[in-house]
Amino acid sequence: MDAIFKDPVLLATVIGTSLPFLSMAVILCLTRHNPMLSSRISVTAIVVAAICALFNLAKVASASHAFRFDTAWMSSGNIHLTFGYYLDPLSALMLTIVAVVACLVQIYSLGYMSGDPGYSRYYAFMSLFAWAMMNMVIASTLIQLFIFWELVGLASYMLIGFYYEKFSASQAGKKAFVMTRVGDVGFFLGIIILTLGFGNLGIPDLNSAPGTGTLTTGFITMAAMLIFCGVVGKSAQFPLITWLPDAMEGPTPVSALLHSATMVAAGVYVFSRIFPFFAASPDAMLVALAIGTVTMLLASTMAMTTYDLKQVWAYSTVSQLGMMVMSLAAGGYFAGVFHLTTHAGFKALLFLCSGIFIHEFHTNDMRVIGKQGGRRQIIPMICITVGALALSGVPPFSGFFSKEAILAALNAQASPIWLFAGLFGAFLTAYYSFRLIFYLLFPKGGIEEKHAVHEMDSHGHKEEHHGGLFWAMAVPVMILACVTVVLGFTEHSLQGYIMAGGGAVKHASTQAAAGGEAHGGVVGHQLLVILGISAGLLGIILAWFEFGRKGASRNGFLSYFPPVWKLFDARWYMDAFFRWFLDTAIYSGLTNIFTRNDRRIIDGGIDGICFFTEAGGRIFSFMQSGMLQYNLLIMVLVAGLAMLFCLV
Repeated sequence: MDAIFKDPVLLATVIGTSLPFLSMAVILCLTRHNPMLSSRISVTAIVVAAICALFNLAKVASASHAFRFDTAWMSSGNIHLTFGYYLDPLSALMLTIVAVVACLVQIYSLGYMSGDPGYSRYYAFMSLFAWAMMNMVIASTLIQLFIFWELVGLASYMLIGFYYEKFSASQAGKKAFVMTRVGDVGFFLGIIILTLGFGNLGIPDLNSAPGTGTLTTGFITMAAMLIFCGVVGKSAQFPLITWLPDAMEGPTPVSALLHSATMVAAGVYVFSRIFPFFAASPDAMLVALAIGTVTMLLASTMAMTTYDLKQVWAYSTVSQLGMMVMSLAAGGYFAGVFHLTTHAGFKALLFLCSGIFIHEFHTNDMRVIGKQGGRRQIIPMICITVGALALSGVPPFSGFFSKEAILAALNAQASPIWLFAGLFGAFLTAYYSFRLIFYLLFPKGGIEEKHAVHEMDSHGHKEEHHGGLFWAMAVPVMILACVTVVLGFTEHSLQGYIMAGGGAVKHASTQAAAGGEAHGGVVGHQLLVILGISAGLLGIILAWFEFGRKGASRNGFLSYFPPVWKLFDARWYMDAFFRWFLDTAIYSGLTNIFTRNDRRIIDGGIDGICFFTEAGGRIFSFMQSGMLQYNLLIMVLVAGLAMLFCLV
């Protein structure tokens, strides 16, 4: 206890990561029936946590070493497990992102969730989520990270299914929980293999292990691929994509938090957290590169056909996570982390702006919002456009800088296919982003007047669109818009901070990109920048011709190819395949076999034992007649048979 108060970094870490849990406990146990007090407790806790995170960020930046606080947890033979905190540039940055975004989202929720019947429950779940996520990013060992990884999944299940009285919401929560658990099985198997084969799950130790030669390449590949299964599940990579768009059933602030800096980013964070370990296996990196590319392209096509405001940004989240995985797998460690950072800002901005529109117009349909005067909402309209420009990689917004860094990492690969895929993904991203923007700005048939009705909406919110409640939503949005504008200019200083002291990371990144650099890259640097900007601008121009200009058909070029439209709209029939697979391979196959085994072997065996027990009892009941002479006769016969057996 004395050590906590003597070390300011440890004290700030303990306070910052404990207050959200205490907030959750107090709300559930004491203040659940006082919504206003519950929200104040939760917001105060997360504000203090954000301040502590910023303090630690400054401390780590000024120090020449990482801060590690460990205590022995379990020891058996050669296996030693610890529990503690590990603050290096990456974890301190991620901790700050999580705490700051969670703080802004909770302040925003004061307006968005006002009047909701589950107001206190909402803030309790948000505190639980923030606590689990913050402790996950600063975990010192992989097993500790996995524990909080699962708690993040639990909290997300509660938040996605927050409106549990709606069947679609409860189904979405279950779908997210089950599909992410599929990936987590592989993650846990990878941890078991590392425990048995290496005996040490400390994150710094894992990152330095490949350089010592104690682990074979085959062992590293097997462990890395299993751990990557967890990345696939949590970050909604192919083939576990479809749970994320359905997660939009939760409140919009939840979507902003999950999609920007927390749950879905956790998978990419784990990839970057043990990047040197992954980089030691070229096969694992190639598989990750392929999966990230497929995910990015598939999600982009899905976003082109939906009219749901939140689902467009959900698909874009999947697509951008795919680009982060591509960058890391191509050896672009900083590019992946930088895009994770910028994406946290502009994706939270996009969702929170969408929440203001949804709160005002009570629909997720971008066409209806546009017709009812969405562009008259000046603050959210300007801010959502800023976010879309950043997402499309238009300079000088933050997304431009991080997208160019990713394209540079892909350009360093020997094969040009990865760079071309990245450019095509950038084009599609700009197209579907501004398809949405132009639907809001230039509604077909003009703007219809919307008459505000101050009643209760479908989620029980009070219809108050003015005063303090509006500014509670508007201020976080404006802060995030400012961050989106200026964050890209911190690229070089942030790169120096992230790579400071990261010897293993630098070496791994260099080795992973060595193949492409030996070929000099696909294109030159200046041409790459031109291609990157052109891809985004071409997407915006195409969206303008189809949805923005006067007299545009607003159908899109996909309308001329109905089978393709149907394919994209049906999510490439991935849900249909999962349904078929469950019905045929699981329910009609394995489940049927297990049911027959249960009825014929398990139940049949027990029934057989009971039958023979009962029959034996009936037979032996005739031997017990209550007459002593019969009992003595049986004893003599048994003794005689025993003696005869011994003599023979």
